[in-house]
Amino acid sequence: MKIIITENQYNRILKEEKEQKVLRIPSLKFFKDDWFELQKFLERKGNPPYSIGGNLDLRETQIESLGNLQSVGGNLYLVETPIKFLENLISVGGNLFLQFTSIESLGNLTSVGGDLGLHDTSIESLGNLQSVGGDLDLRYTLIESLGNLTSVGGDLDLYDTPLASLGNLTSVGGYLDLRFSQIKSLGNLQTVGGYLDLSHTPIESLGNLLSVGGFLSLLGTQLSKMYTEEQIRQMVNVDGEIYL
Repeated sequence: MKIIITENQYNRILKEEKEQKVLRIPSLKFFKDDWFELQKFLERKGNPPYSIGGNLDLRETQIESLGNLQSVGGNLYLVETPIKFLENLISVGGNLFLQFTSIESLGNLTSVGGDLGLHDTSIESLGNLQSVGGDLDLRYTLIESLGNLTSVGGDLDLYDTPLASLGNLTSVGGYLDLRFSQIKSLGNLQTVGGYLDLSHTPIESLGNLLSVGGFLSLLGTQLSKMYTEEQIRQMVNVDGEIYL
């Protein structure tokens, strides 16, 4: 007997098969909080894709790879580790802190539910990352592209970075600090919930920007010489002060 299924049914079956192959580990406590014991267990299982439901704290651990880790339900701490790539990691439900690491790529990471701390790292691009629910800290990094990032729920700090454009980013829920960066274009940015500081940047236009919830600073920019406060308010709804 021949059974005919729809394309949606076929895709659902493939998805379920893929999900079933992911080994789900409630937390690292099952291995006495020992990362290396977990790795021995995974090796005996053939190193399958796996997820950790709780927090994963690997601060100051001599770790260079997360293996086939796909998701962390809580917070992930990788501060002061030699890790360079996140490889197969797709999502982090809580906060992800990567300060003072050698990180160069976020791999397949698409979402971070909480804060993402990347300041003082070697990161140059956010790759496939689409959203950050909390704050995104990129101060003093070599970031040149925000990749596919479209939204940041909290603050976005890009102080003193070589970034020239915000690309696909459309909204920032908190403040946006771009002081002393190389920003020339705000890209698709439409809303900033807090203040927007563009002081001492080569910004050329406010682009598609519609609203700023706090102050707007254009000190030390060409725009401060091109427009009056009244003209800027006609272009953008600014709730706070405008500094020229």
